[in-house]
Amino acid sequence: MKRITFVAIAATLLLASGFQSDACTNLIVGKKASVDGSVICTYNCDSFGYITSLSHLPAGKHDPSEMVAVRSRGGQINYIRQAPYTYSVVGLMNEKQVSIMETTWSGRPELRNPEGYLDYFNLMQIALQRSASAREAIRVMHELAQEYGYNETGESFAVCDKEEAWIMELIGKGKGRKGVVWVALRVPDDAICAYANSSRIQQFPQVKKADKKLGFCITPDGQCMYSADVISFAREMGYFDGKDADFSFREAYQPMTFSKIRACEARVWSFYRRHSEDAVMDAYLPFINGDMSEIDHLPLWIVPDKPVSYRDIQNDMRDHYEGTALDMTIDMSAGPWASPYRNQPVNFEASDGTKMFRERPIGCPQSAMTLVCRMRSWLPDAVGGITYFNMDDATMVAYVPVYCGINRLPDPFRQENNTLEFSFESAFWMNNMVANMVYPRWSALYPDLLEAQTELEDYFEAEQAAVDAKAGEFTEGERIEYVTTTTIGYTDKMMKRWDKLFKFLVVKHNDQVMRPSKDGEVLPGRHTSPAYAPAFIDAMKAQTGKRYVRPE
Repeated sequence: MKRITFVAIAATLLLASGFQSDACTNLIVGKKASVDGSVICTYNCDSFGYITSLSHLPAGKHDPSEMVAVRSRGGQINYIRQAPYTYSVVGLMNEKQVSIMETTWSGRPELRNPEGYLDYFNLMQIALQRSASAREAIRVMHELAQEYGYNETGESFAVCDKEEAWIMELIGKGKGRKGVVWVALRVPDDAICAYANSSRIQQFPQVKKADKKLGFCITPDGQCMYSADVISFAREMGYFDGKDADFSFREAYQPMTFSKIRACEARVWSFYRRHSEDAVMDAYLPFINGDMSEIDHLPLWIVPDKPVSYRDIQNDMRDHYEGTALDMTIDMSAGPWASPYRNQPVNFEASDGTKMFRERPIGCPQSAMTLVCRMRSWLPDAVGGITYFNMDDATMVAYVPVYCGINRLPDPFRQENNTLEFSFESAFWMNNMVANMVYPRWSALYPDLLEAQTELEDYFEAEQAAVDAKAGEFTEGERIEYVTTTTIGYTDKMMKRWDKLFKFLVVKHNDQVMRPSKDGEVLPGRHTSPAYAPAFIDAMKAQTGKRYVRPE
């Protein structure tokens, strides 16, 4: 009798049932591009209305007859063979410090196969359970799609371990056709890379024949892997008719549009700009504005002007184009409080029917959760792999270190505490409550949130060396218990600080004025009324004429 494991249904990797990821951002840092030699990758999971939880899938040995039940986003349940051994997974990192992130770019809709068993989330989840390295994860994802079929559209994955970072782009073959076409490139160790809902791989190194053992192509230097039919399938479908050497994955499977450039590629541009000379990346502004006559793409990766820290990357996940030509805080659309947030859809119309758009930055209020994964090869895996995690908007939360070796979850991150019922025990609702106080009066309230955020993240960073050293003294079992209790303690500290922040904001900013404060405490004294943003005042004056002009 076959055993059925429901792990893929009951313990959804990161999110409660109904997960959907409409627009996400991944940043990648090679080990020689980082300050300390760690590999870093990130994920803002952006989709309105979703409440997330952190999940733990325990390791296990499995009987050869065991099957795994997987449920697609459409609710269909299918069964695949279980692996003899599965690794523990916390969030999107497994116990071997393998991490997989994703961002959807959709591509050609006719290439979705609704009969496929697996969506991109299943691929990520199962690959993490079965892979000890990034390369192995890519192979597992290929094999799963070939055997069971893929039911989603175009997807990019950041597939990383403690030594390497890879980018993988993948799309299905249409109804009734199993398998996927894909390309994976190793990010140079000294480079940084980013993805934001747009296919970015164009030409890539090629070989004449597929590796018979692997079932796909791999270049002699091992830096590029791809499905054997990625070009021939494009020819068959009429997407490409040139020379193989000229083949562009992006042009075949997701032709570029202005929306893809401005809402997606612009996020990559802004990330690169933060780590290079402004003038270098500003040369790409015509492309960002939709002019592809001279420049039709951004670099796939760049070498940063100086080594990047994980704290840098955490702040990159909070980017709203500040200091660039796309800065969202400097014109009247930012409102009276110079806010980088916009409530209207990305695309909208003026009253006269003019079609308009708003900027779409990396940091946005629809983030269901945010994480920065840091893989460190010189430490035992249980402590070397850290996911800096929290729920809701990256700009509005403090990243909490979650070690990949933990054996149980902090209560505020558990699914049962993050539901549609508000709870002070829920990390999502605690963060969301504070964020929604700050959003309407950004320039007045955000400095107080930033103070609390920096305080916590400085504390976690200061603790790191001591935790690394102490964890190294333990046996494996002791180490797992130590990183578990440390993670739980950090989460508890975050929740208490955010509770204090909420109460502080209520008192300091009541009735839309500001009471004096110092070091997170409200002081006695006369309140002040903060002024509107200059751009908003000027726009109001221009629209209202002399109505609000005081007589001399």
